[in-house]
Amino acid sequence: MLENILPSEIYSVIADKLNLDKLCEIRLRVNKPIMVSVMGGVAYLSTDGITDKCVNSIICSKEQIEEVIYKASDFSLYAINGQIKQGFITVKGGMRIGLCGEIVEEQGVIKTLKNFTSINIRIPHSVQNCSLNALKFITENGFKNTLVISPPGAGKTTFLRDLAWQFSHHNYGYNLLIIDERAEIGAVSNGVPELDVGVFTDIYTNCSKYFGLVQGIRSMRPDIVMVDELATSDDVSAIMYAIGSGVKVIASAHAYGVYDLKVKKDFEDIFRKQMFSRFIVLSNRCGPGTYEGIFDQNLKCLYCP
Repeated sequence: MLENILPSEIYSVIADKLNLDKLCEIRLRVNKPIMVSVMGGVAYLSTDGITDKCVNSIICSKEQIEEVIYKASDFSLYAINGQIKQGFITVKGGMRIGLCGEIVEEQGVIKTLKNFTSINIRIPHSVQNCSLNALKFITENGFKNTLVISPPGAGKTTFLRDLAWQFSHHNYGYNLLIIDERAEIGAVSNGVPELDVGVFTDIYTNCSKYFGLVQGIRSMRPDIVMVDELATSDDVSAIMYAIGSGVKVIASAHAYGVYDLKVKKDFEDIFRKQMFSRFIVLSNRCGPGTYEGIFDQNLKCLYCP
């Protein structure tokens, strides 16, 4: 999909000089060097590939950023303004393009973004068996409500995607419902998941966690629901609804560890009510998806690699 959204002069360098299987992010900033993240390492993009020398880097123009955005929107910004005003565009293949620019506000309500100054293209990958070490801690002696914790870009969405696949691969027989707000976990395009999330999996795409959980539990009778990036008290309330309905939950949140998350106001109930029995902490320390530990509801470490 990169060839369909990147300017040809940028894509040709990336396709010829980089390993696309290891490419995670491409950052474009107006009149600044193009940056790429390759398996957690960050470098400048030059005509010869990646470099640690800023002087050799390719400088991005405003026109190149606009070209990416127009191509990603299929040349209709209006049609995807619902995403744009939330600061992102999701394109075929599960790629998410983060947007920065001038916010247009009317009576305190964000209407859209314009005059884009930078974008971050995040490229999803399926990393088979990256969740395997955690699987037994989640499924042994009854399925455990599980929260995956990591800082941004440390592999939690990739972890969730593989975990969904593992449930089907090991033939547990669980009906799994994924609430895929930004079409990143399953990369659904025209009703077809482009990334393998297992044969026992159903997906709601481009909806709120609350809508997906309430309507999904009523209509699809899942055994497990999976949601990415809990962030607000409303998200936590939606999870409480699911657990109260007798459904098991797999979720993720941004933090550097359980204690970092514990001090966040919106997450107090998660720990006070012991909503989750397993906490899996990931980092970028040795590349995305590095295990830092698996903890129980009392924050006792069960697995410390």
